[in-house]
Amino acid sequence: MTRKVILSILGLALIVGAFALANYLIDNKNKPKPVVPKVVKTVLVDTVKNTTVSVVISANGNLAAKERVELYSEVQGIFKSGSKLFKAGQKYNRGETLIRLDASEYYASVQSAKSNLYNSIAAIMPDLRLDFPEVYPKWQSYLNSFDLKKSTPKLPEMSGEKENYFITGRGIISAYYNVKNLEQRLAKYNISAPFTGILTEALVTEGTLIRSGQKLGEFINPSVYEMQVAVSKSYADIIKEGAKVELSNLEKTKTYQGTVARVNGSIDAATQTITAFVDVKHEDLKEGMYLEANLDAEKVEDAIEIDRNLLLDSQEIYVVKDSLLDVIPVKPAHFSDRTVVLKDVPNGTIILKKPVPGAYAGMQVKAATTDTAE
Repeated sequence: MTRKVILSILGLALIVGAFALANYLIDNKNKPKPVVPKVVKTVLVDTVKNTTVSVVISANGNLAAKERVELYSEVQGIFKSGSKLFKAGQKYNRGETLIRLDASEYYASVQSAKSNLYNSIAAIMPDLRLDFPEVYPKWQSYLNSFDLKKSTPKLPEMSGEKENYFITGRGIISAYYNVKNLEQRLAKYNISAPFTGILTEALVTEGTLIRSGQKLGEFINPSVYEMQVAVSKSYADIIKEGAKVELSNLEKTKTYQGTVARVNGSIDAATQTITAFVDVKHEDLKEGMYLEANLDAEKVEDAIEIDRNLLLDSQEIYVVKDSLLDVIPVKPAHFSDRTVVLKDVPNGTIILKKPVPGAYAGMQVKAATTDTAE
C-alpha cells in the first residue's frame, strides 16, 4: 500500500515538472533578441587643396674628396726627413714639400752637364765675335747671366739662318735640351703639395729606399667633398647642374647643403640609373662618411601629396561623402618611399588622412580633423 502511494506522488511530481518546463520554454521562445548597437568608426580626414608639390628624390652614398692625389715616385732614392713627419693626418700647405729624396749623386751629374753647356758656349764666343759681331753681345750677356746654382736660362733667340746653323753645328742646342731634361728629372726628387690639404695614407717612412713607380701615399683637400648618387633614368632630363641638395647623416641629427656639380651623360645599362655628383662643404665632414641626399627634381602643378598607404591597388583613394566612405580614381605623378603625389583630385574633396583598417565603400564613418580618430 505504501509503495503505491509513493509511486503516485512521484508520478504527480513528474507531470507538474514537465508542465512547468514546457511553459518556460514557450515563454523564452517569444522573448525578443537584444539589439546590438551599431558602431560608427571615427576617421581622420583632410580637405584637398591642390598646390605646387616639389618632387624630392632620395639617394645615399659615401663622401669622397673632390681633390685627391695619389703620390708615386718617378725616381729612386733614400727618403730624407723633412720639417714634418710623413704620417697619415699630417697637414701641408700648398707648395710645401711632402717628400724629399736624396738627389746628391744625380745633382752632381746635372751640374756637370750644365758646366759642359757653359764651356761649349764659351768656346764659340771668339768665332761669334769675328763672324757674327751683331749677335755677339746677346750671347755674351747670356754667359754673364749663367749661374750653375740656378736653373739654366733660355737660350737667346736666333737672328737668322746663319746664326742658327752655326750654333746648332756646335752642339749648343742639343746640350741645352739635355740639361733641361736633367733639371726636370732632378725636380722629381722633391714632391710638393699641389694644394693645401691633409695626408690620408702614408706607405713609406723616412730613411727607406724609394723605388721608381712605388706608391707613397694619398693626399686630399678636406675642404670640398663630393658624393656620387644613382637615380632613376626617368629623372635624366630633370636633374640639372646647380640644383640644391639637402644631405643628412643617418641619425638625422645634422643636415648639410650641397649642389649638383656634374651629371653623367650616360645611363648604366645594368641598373638603368644615371649618376649625379653632389658637392658639399662643411668642417664636420670627413671622407668616407655615409650621407642621405634629397634632390629637388621637379615641381608638379595642381597636385597633393598623401601617405602612400592611402592609395589602393586600383589607383583609387577613399573619400568621405555624407558620412559614408566612397572611392574615386586618381592619377599618381610620383612615388617615394613613404608618400605619393596625386593629380586630378578636385579641390574641397574630403579624403582620409590616415588608413582605416577594414575600410570599404559604403562604410559609415564619423569625420574628424584632429588626431582623436579611433
